[in-house]
Amino acid sequence: MEKISIVISGSGSMGREVFTATQSAEDIEALAYLDPLSELNELDGLPVYQDAQSCFAKEQPQVVIDFTNAAWTPNLAKEALQRNIRLVIGTTGHTEAFLTHLETDSREKGVGVVLAPNFAIGAVLLMSFAKQAAKHFDAAEIIELHHNEKVDAPSGTAKKTAEQMADARGSAFERTSTENQTIANTRGGEINGVGLHSIRLPGLVAHQEIIFGGLGQTLTLRHDSTGRNSFMPGVLAATYAVISLDKMVTGLESILGLE
Repeated sequence: MEKISIVISGSGSMGREVFTATQSAEDIEALAYLDPLSELNELDGLPVYQDAQSCFAKEQPQVVIDFTNAAWTPNLAKEALQRNIRLVIGTTGHTEAFLTHLETDSREKGVGVVLAPNFAIGAVLLMSFAKQAAKHFDAAEIIELHHNEKVDAPSGTAKKTAEQMADARGSAFERTSTENQTIANTRGGEINGVGLHSIRLPGLVAHQEIIFGGLGQTLTLRHDSTGRNSFMPGVLAATYAVISLDKMVTGLESILGLE
């Protein structure tokens, strides 16, 4: 069986977790790390590159798995796609302009991209369940909780969940305004009438709670990732799937057969 060759973009906690996951996957081979901020030459027995061009020229991977930051990913995507290297992207906080360009570039070149705000299977299922519930409730709020080193708020998962809920409902949710907020912004942000609240604390990993409200009742859906290894089954599934894609897919729903 021919192995899928990958480069891991990012040598932090998530990048290291990806490497560990590939060690138990007999049909995936990690060739190198790519991290412009790293001062290392080697990590986990793999070479570490700081420059995408030299990395891709030397290693020639089939797939790049990216868990870095929104400032680095656009450059990475440009260098990868022009060499027909597929992308699995878990980095969040991207601009709409970049996402539009990435989708167009992927389609025109016929090179697969999987971009997902969350790779935990339970989180993807939570989003699917929320779309079902959204059709039956008029009000909803999302509380997302992450570790204190997460750079963006709200999370990409929370934003995507709120957008999908409104799409499934067919209109924005109803959200009452508070006449007197004695402390500013205590009602949180809002997308399509869905209230969004971000919590950042040490000790957390990634958690999301969705509360629907209706006449005389509430419905609460919640998912908790207690370790970064929870994302790895989804990352591996995306890596297998992206090989046969010729365009960008957002989220894991179609890969998991949820839509």
